Amino acid sequence: MSRFLLVVPPLVGHINPAAAVAAKLASRGHELGWACADPALVRRLADETATVFTCAGPVPGDWGGARPADIRGPEALKFLWERFLAPLAVEMAPGVEAAVTEFRPDVVVADQQALAGGLVAERLGVPWATSATTTAEFTDPLAGMPKVTEWLDGLLGELRAGIGDPSGSADPRFSPHLVLAFSTPELAGTEARLGDSIRWVGPSIASRPATPDFPWDWLDPSRATVLVSLGTANTDVGARFLTECVTALRARTDRVQAVIVDPGRTLGTPDGQDKDLLILPSVPQLPLLERVDAVVCHAGHNTVCEALWHGVPLVVAPIRDDQPVVAAQVTGAGAGVRVRFGRVTATRLGAALDAVLHEPAYRAAADRVRTAFRAAGGTRTAADHLERLAAGASLKEDQ
Repeated sequence: MSRFLLVVPPLVGHINPAAAVAAKLASRGHELGWACADPALVRRLADETATVFTCAGPVPGDWGGARPADIRGPEALKFLWERFLAPLAVEMAPGVEAAVTEFRPDVVVADQQALAGGLVAERLGVPWATSATTTAEFTDPLAGMPKVTEWLDGLLGELRAGIGDPSGSADPRFSPHLVLAFSTPELAGTEARLGDSIRWVGPSIASRPATPDFPWDWLDPSRATVLVSLGTANTDVGARFLTECVTALRARTDRVQAVIVDPGRTLGTPDGQDKDLLILPSVPQLPLLERVDAVVCHAGHNTVCEALWHGVPLVVAPIRDDQPVVAAQVTGAGAGVRVRFGRVTATRLGAALDAVLHEPAYRAAADRVRTAFRAAGGTRTAADHLERLAAGASLKEDQ
C-alpha cells in the first residue's frame, strides 16, 4: 500500500473534493495524511481521526485586510494572489516540508491553490499530482491581458526561487506527473487546456456529514423546488442578491418553493420556514440536490458540478475569482442562465428562473453534462490515477 499527502488550502470548496478522493484511497487500504493551515476544518470535512500536519498561513477572513466587496477583474486577481495565494504558499512551505519529511509520502497531492505542495515536493524529489478543484485555469482566463500574465509569471517565479527548486521549470499549478481535473470537457468546453498529464475525471463527490434536523417533510412534491446558495465565502456581499431572490420567489409561490442558504443571516431575519420559503444557515446539499428542480448560485465550481451531477439546471450569478469563468462554462454548455450579481433585479431573476424551470433545453443540456460526469468516474478514476503514479507508472501507461 502507498502513502498520499494531501496539501490543501483552508477552503471548504477545495477540501471537499480532496476528502472524497482520500476516502476512496483509504477504502483501498492506502494511508492518508493532510497538510493544511486549518486542521480542524480538514477533520470536520474529511475524517475526525485524520492525520493532519499543521501549517502556518492565512485563512479566509484574515487576508491582510478586508477584501473590497466590489473588486472585480484583474484587480480581484491581484488581490487574491498577493493577499492570499502567495502568502499561503510561503507560510505553508515549512509545514509541508516537515510533513513530507515525517510522513514520507509516495505521492504529494497538491491543491492547485496550495502551491507549496507542488513546489516543495518538486524540490524534495517526491512525485506530485495537482488537484484542480476548479477548471478556470484550464481556459486561459488571462488571454488578451499580457501585462497581467507577465505579472503573474513573475510572482510564480519568485515563489519558486523562495520555496521551490530554482532550477525547476514546472508550473506549480500543473504537475508534469498528473493533473486531476474535477470536471469534463462537456462543461469546461472544447477549448479547455489539454496536456499529457491532464486527466478529466469528473466531479469528486462522496457522502458528507449530515446536517441535522433538515425538515424533509416540508418539501412539497406538487411544486418545483429551487435551491439558492452563495457558498460559504460570500456572506459579506450577499444581502441584496438574496433579498431580490426572495422577492422573485414570493411572486411564484403558486408553482415554486425555495430553500435559501443564508449562513451569515444577511437577510436580517431569523432562520425559519413558512409554506413557501425555508431559510437555513446550512443544508445537506448533496441529498437535497436529488430533489430540486433548479439551483441559483454564485457559479462556485463545486456547487455547479454538484448540481449538474444531478442533472439540475442553474441560474448563475458570478461574484469574483474563478466564478465568471465557471458561469461562462455553464452557459456555454447550455445548462443555465447567467445574471449580473450586483445589478440583477427580482424581475430578471424571476425570468431566468422561469427559463431554466420551464424551457426543456436547459434540462436536456444539464442531463448531457450529468451523463459525461458519471461516465468519467469521479473519485474512483482519480484514485486509479493516483495509485498508478504511486506505483511509478509512466504517463503513457496511465492513459
